[in-house]
Amino acid sequence: MTRITEELVRKRAEHNECEIFSLEELSLHQQDLEKIEHLDRWCRDLKILYLQNNLIGKIENVGKLKKLEYLNLALNNIERIENLQACESLTKLDLTVNFVGELTSVESLRKNIFLEDLYLTGNPCTQFEGYQEFVFTTLPQLKRLDGHEIEKSERIKAVQVLESRRKLIVQQQEKYRVEREKQKKEANEQGDANNLDINEENLSKEELEQKKDEEFWKEKVDFTPESRTSIQNKLKENKEKTHDSKFKQPKKEKRERRLFNEEGKPMNINEGKVDFSLTETDDDTAFVLDVSCYKYMDTSLIEADVQPWYVQVTMKGQLLQLSLLEEVKPDSSTARRSQITGHLIVTMPKLDPPPIPAHRPNSERSNVTRKKAEKESPKASSNPPQKLEVDQSKSFASTLASIASDSPNKENIVKNKFIKPKEKIEPQNSEHFVDDPNVPPLM
Repeated sequence: MTRITEELVRKRAEHNECEIFSLEELSLHQQDLEKIEHLDRWCRDLKILYLQNNLIGKIENVGKLKKLEYLNLALNNIERIENLQACESLTKLDLTVNFVGELTSVESLRKNIFLEDLYLTGNPCTQFEGYQEFVFTTLPQLKRLDGHEIEKSERIKAVQVLESRRKLIVQQQEKYRVEREKQKKEANEQGDANNLDINEENLSKEELEQKKDEEFWKEKVDFTPESRTSIQNKLKENKEKTHDSKFKQPKKEKRERRLFNEEGKPMNINEGKVDFSLTETDDDTAFVLDVSCYKYMDTSLIEADVQPWYVQVTMKGQLLQLSLLEEVKPDSSTARRSQITGHLIVTMPKLDPPPIPAHRPNSERSNVTRKKAEKESPKASSNPPQKLEVDQSKSFASTLASIASDSPNKENIVKNKFIKPKEKIEPQNSEHFVDDPNVPPLM
């Protein structure tokens, strides 16, 4: 049986900073509770209390909740309305789908003068003839019953037949009480018979439990507090078995991760099977590691560690370790992420990079020098420029004169240093042209 504990109440009071003495609203639904306890001492300022879908069989220990306005006890095992007289501020009571068969117990709510809403839908008493009329007249302060607005005409008619209705209600609930006693007796006998049948079987433990479950779910029973309690207990038992079986299963031992071989050299490991590329720079002075990280992965989930002979990158606990062919400088290494692709770029300068010769013939130039030359003059021709040979015996003026003389279209244009501009030719007027002085000149 699940009990109401201080730890449970504080856990449900997270919205109130786990303080329970000033708590005004508390929800303890679906906790398999069988009894209301401690709340009248721990949470006296409660205004709203949710206890639906439990196994509570009696309304008790709520008399000191003077500020309680709404009490929800739907889907429980309550058979009688009681112990609510001291809840002075109670305005709404929900007892939907319980086992209230003693309808005359609603008379205990007469002192709850602020009670406006009462829900009894799904209880055996709702099947009694004259159920609504009896409740209307017994509780004149009610405004709604089972969500139905009570009209004045209905209340007047109910008052007129109150005496006859009450006698009829008493007879029906007495009949239900006899039937209920019979149900309790059959439930006890049925439980003893099931235990005897199971003990007589000569089966293994697993087969016995399986057969017991099959018989339990195939058995036809009435909807009673006992059957509902047994179903809830069975579901709880199966849940615990499933939970225990998961933890009892032997865990697979993880293979021990080896980062170095027997000689102490680092090994290549890629636990996450991520894509990567390890290359050298164009001048052979550093290693560049490009790891394909997710673009929107938080950088806090990525760790990079550079050592003289290996590099490690950890993403979400998955290790990528690569050994290096040459020793690098860990202190000078850098790790950055691309803002476009999200990749991790680790640059590791070599400790002893190869020297680059100061002079090399054109035929033996390295790729690096050639690429640099192309970057500096991207539009330059691949062939080297050739010098123009000029005969020193001839002067520049004579050469220019010979060029000008060889050109038939430019004869007599270049005479000295400057070229004379062409003379402007005025257009001639036609024969029929008349010069009118009143016409303004053309601009």
